[in-house]
Amino acid sequence: MSVLTRNEAQTRAQLLDVHRYTVGLDLTTGEATFDSTTAIRFTARTAGDTFVEIKPETLRSLSLDGQPLDPERLDGNRYPLDSLTAGPHELTVAATMRYSRTGEGMHRFTDPADGETYVYTQLFMEDVQRVFAAFDQPDLKSVFDLTVTTPTGWTVLGNGVSTQAADGRWHIAPTPPISTYLVAVAAGPWHSVTTQHAGLPFGIHCRRSLAPHLDADADEILDITRACYDRYHEKFDEPYPFDSYDQAFVPEFNAGAMENPGLVTFRDEFVYRSAVTDTERQTRAMVVAHEMAHMWFGDLVTLTWWDDIWLNESFAEYMGYQTLTEATRFTDTWTDFGVARKGWGYDADQRPSTHPVAPDPDAVPDTASALLNFDGISYAKGASALRQLVAWLGEKDFLAGINTHFSRHKFANATLADFIDNLATATDRDVHTWADAWLRTTGVDTLTAHVETSGHSWNLTVDRAGDRPHRVTVGTYDHSLDTHTGTDQLTLRDRFDIDIPQDGTPVTQPGHRPDLVVLNDHDLTYAKIRLDPGSWDTALTHLSGIPDPLTRALVWNTARDMVRDGELHPTVHLTAARTHLPYETDLALVQGVLGFAATQIADRYLPPQDRPTALATLTSLCRDLLRRTEGLTAKDWEQAPGTTTPGSPDPGLRLIAVRHFIDAATQPDAIQDWLREGTVPGGPELDAELRWRILTRLAVLGATDETAIAHELDKDPSATGQEGAARCRAALPTAEAKAAAWQAMFTDDTLSNYLFTATAQGFWQPGQSELLHPYVARYYPDAIALAARRGPAIAEAAGRHAFPAHAVDPDSIRLGEQALTDPALTPALRRKLTDQLDDLRRALAVRDAH
Repeated sequence: MSVLTRNEAQTRAQLLDVHRYTVGLDLTTGEATFDSTTAIRFTARTAGDTFVEIKPETLRSLSLDGQPLDPERLDGNRYPLDSLTAGPHELTVAATMRYSRTGEGMHRFTDPADGETYVYTQLFMEDVQRVFAAFDQPDLKSVFDLTVTTPTGWTVLGNGVSTQAADGRWHIAPTPPISTYLVAVAAGPWHSVTTQHAGLPFGIHCRRSLAPHLDADADEILDITRACYDRYHEKFDEPYPFDSYDQAFVPEFNAGAMENPGLVTFRDEFVYRSAVTDTERQTRAMVVAHEMAHMWFGDLVTLTWWDDIWLNESFAEYMGYQTLTEATRFTDTWTDFGVARKGWGYDADQRPSTHPVAPDPDAVPDTASALLNFDGISYAKGASALRQLVAWLGEKDFLAGINTHFSRHKFANATLADFIDNLATATDRDVHTWADAWLRTTGVDTLTAHVETSGHSWNLTVDRAGDRPHRVTVGTYDHSLDTHTGTDQLTLRDRFDIDIPQDGTPVTQPGHRPDLVVLNDHDLTYAKIRLDPGSWDTALTHLSGIPDPLTRALVWNTARDMVRDGELHPTVHLTAARTHLPYETDLALVQGVLGFAATQIADRYLPPQDRPTALATLTSLCRDLLRRTEGLTAKDWEQAPGTTTPGSPDPGLRLIAVRHFIDAATQPDAIQDWLREGTVPGGPELDAELRWRILTRLAVLGATDETAIAHELDKDPSATGQEGAARCRAALPTAEAKAAAWQAMFTDDTLSNYLFTATAQGFWQPGQSELLHPYVARYYPDAIALAARRGPAIAEAAGRHAFPAHAVDPDSIRLGEQALTDPALTPALRRKLTDQLDDLRRALAVRDAH
């Protein structure tokens, strides 16, 4: 199969205007394939040669302007259109297409809970070719008119309002001009909750087996949707550009969500069937806000080529967090961004595979290279850069520039140059120079504070390792005594803004030296922060006493960065977590710090002989959190989200503690008792997620067996149960279990994307290194062959989840470096291996540093 190059796309865009696709999909032809017919009306501006893309099971027929073409001329995924004459044309294509089990193209899923079948499209980048013939590039926008034939009892969702004809066919209203990758269809016996808002039909949809869980959260999801819709209409001059707004929660979805115009698709784990924390609800709400922002930035105005994918994702990421903060009850979203997303960007930006937020066009020569840039840089770093831009530019001028961008390019395409030019119309500031410094460079700046006392004042200077300008807030804090509790607290003294680089003159402030000086106190820039020694000592002893959770998040990120850079011993971070998390009130912080301590410090950064002590520390910390949340009643567990009374035990905090207690268990007795009793003493009762979590940990410890796993699967035969069973079976510490899991992942080629991931997650366990050692060498050739056979989605899963991440040793790194020289390595897997090997080197360096 050929990937589309930028040069080919530019040549085709100069030749063609594409007007309309009329597509017919017949989903009644069997379980393996479906029928696809396409008529494309287009105009050739001049005479010339080009091609159309399609990836069929069988290409049955083609015709151009009524004259038949030879199907045998299909070359991979390209059909040549030679000697086109200038003027209008119509190409018709009839093909049999294959359903996917990997979340690419037209994915087909049969729900093990009730036997119902669902299909949906994910056409991003170049997967429209798996569904119908297309001139597949983002700057050849067109109207799409789809008709879908389905089995009896199904409902069809699409980019526009769908109506059912008497013969069982569904017609989806024609779209405005959109890009090929944004076409969407979802068909099946959906459970739907519908309403009207601002004169438009709104709907949320899921498979029938999840209906009670969607119904329980329908008001919350729709309230968030309406609030974001209204807020965007206050920010943007252009109205919502489509005729309806549906949100479908679909099974086995590879991404978090996809911004198809009028039909956003989400992974259906967002339909919570087990207890979740309020931070997890906030994450779902942020994804709703993020995808809705795409209706303007991405769908109304679309990138010209994939080097500008950040224009889609960074904008939606920034706007999602900011709008959620402004329009909903989730007012601390930037704390969660700092904890859960910003580290993703920092990590990606320090690997060999780093790239600018806005890469040079030559760095994205084709679609295969473009696919690699959906990472922490395009999302988290880009959003951080936009947040810094707003701080520097002012929100009023930023939004004015954005609205000019929408007005000039609606239903068309735009580039980075267009975006910057449009921002420049709203301000006297030099946006072009800012963009060069922030968007065209790589790496993370480091800002280090130096504090000195001078008489009755104190001086602040900041060293900058890096070249970007920064506007940051400095927060100063002093010790104070809480008269009610008698405890030592930190109180905000002052906040002031400074520009970095400084002009060489220290910032002088009156009074004695503060006990804590925090650069970037509102976390408005993207840089690693280093505190002065006195402030760092205060932070380590009084972190939980910092009054603002966003400031605490920044200090925790500083500690995280210092561990990763070999500047702070991992056990110091672990001790700080043990000391301060029992008093932490922000759930995102508790979850983020515990997650780093467990998956990075205990599992990777500490040598194996120190891991049991680290797990014991985590267990002790979780016990403290459980004691803090004692006294919860059944009513507390059933209360509406976000209604916890201040000062009362938080069910979400207890749930986090329970999860991490399970994951850190080194002896099976306590969690076996929980599983047998069906409850944690003091709550919660075990739901499906917690039961599978316990059983997975028991499997790792060798304290369960296939009989128990099969029994649990009988109780929960859902898709999630199937994944839980696969994870447990792969985690069993026996040679037979490991061999069977390896065969399923790397030989059989029958696992769906989700079952592959679940098996991989169970397979590699840091406490089973001796049993797993032979598989480290097998991984590289087997993963390379698998990626070549099964494509980018499975390659991503093999590189992310099936990689031997706990093999922190020189031999494993050497094997990986040898694998990178293999010419058979696909781009998707090469990128993942490059990143994973760099993480192994970093973990080894952390161990060696101490």
